[in-house]
Amino acid sequence: MIKRTLEKIILKKFGTGKAIVIVGARQVGKTTLVKKILENKEYLFLNADDPAVRVMLSNPNTEQIKSIIAKDKIVFIDEAQRIENIGITLKIITDTFPDVQLIVTGSSSFYLGNEINEPLTGRKWEYVLYPVSWEEYENHMGFLRSEQQLENRLLFGFYPDVLNNPGNEKEILKDLTDSYLYRDILAFSEIRKPDVLEKLLQALAFQIGSEVNFNELAQITGINKTTVQRYIEILEKGFIIFRLKSFRRNLRNEIKRNSKIYFFDNGIRNMIIGNFASLNLRQDLGALWENFLVSERLKQNIYKQTFAKIYFWRTKQKQEIDFVEEKEGTIEGFEFKWSAAKKVRIPKAFSENYKANVKIINRENFREFVII
Repeated sequence: MIKRTLEKIILKKFGTGKAIVIVGARQVGKTTLVKKILENKEYLFLNADDPAVRVMLSNPNTEQIKSIIAKDKIVFIDEAQRIENIGITLKIITDTFPDVQLIVTGSSSFYLGNEINEPLTGRKWEYVLYPVSWEEYENHMGFLRSEQQLENRLLFGFYPDVLNNPGNEKEILKDLTDSYLYRDILAFSEIRKPDVLEKLLQALAFQIGSEVNFNELAQITGINKTTVQRYIEILEKGFIIFRLKSFRRNLRNEIKRNSKIYFFDNGIRNMIIGNFASLNLRQDLGALWENFLVSERLKQNIYKQTFAKIYFWRTKQKQEIDFVEEKEGTIEGFEFKWSAAKKVRIPKAFSENYKANVKIINRENFREFVII
């Protein structure tokens, strides 16, 4: 098993009187992580994939919950988003049984979050588990072997099942996209047109690293701009994509409202467009490299709780910085290039106005960027 960064963080929250909630996309390893944390401990496991568990936990009163928990001091509810009114049930448990450590996982944050945020305000520690990070992968595989696998990671990504089954990556990724991207998101959202969702995802996959034009996406998908924006928000909440907003402060010609969209996992992105060609045959190597670096940095910032804000920067004259990070009043820029030999011109407008250091991240020095 690949050791996950969240394991130590979550263990420190045991016994603090609050529920521990872990959300994330399907198959990123939430259940495996919790079972690893709970090994050698006695606990009550309630799997909401079981219809009987869903019925039992949908609208129970205090006495019913007491009989369910009995003498158990740790309760693990898996796939909690499937349970109707789960937020109220969790609130009753945390309020009425303070000596019980409650652990909850859910794969559809856009649904689970709406259900639990208000009832569990001030009563929970919430964490997001992403596909395996480069740091976790390197710690597991070792420095040399992980470096040798970099091309495969750019192509096939970091889902645990993908990593554990070399040679079967495409089949596993196809199952992931079919069973989660479409089925779950359609089931737990207001999207009713799978073909439109597929067109939108393909359009976004071809545009990673580029600024997103909602009007253009509306034309491609045949839906209006407002609906495109709503669909993108749902895909964000489902941990498929995320937005990087433009950095702007005091320069008149800075781009102010645009966003770039990235995928949390390269493998999912490549499956959506059906392209797993080797890097030397691809026209999108730069985009794959950028998506990998940005998604890995996001994981690091969240897992390490740096509280950094991340952006990209561009002017109307098309001067740009690929990635901007603001942390504790310091602004730092990063330019991404696969080849260390490629020359890069840093816009003075950015470095001088913001007194910002700009680093070039390439194939040779990327570890300093993806491991904080």
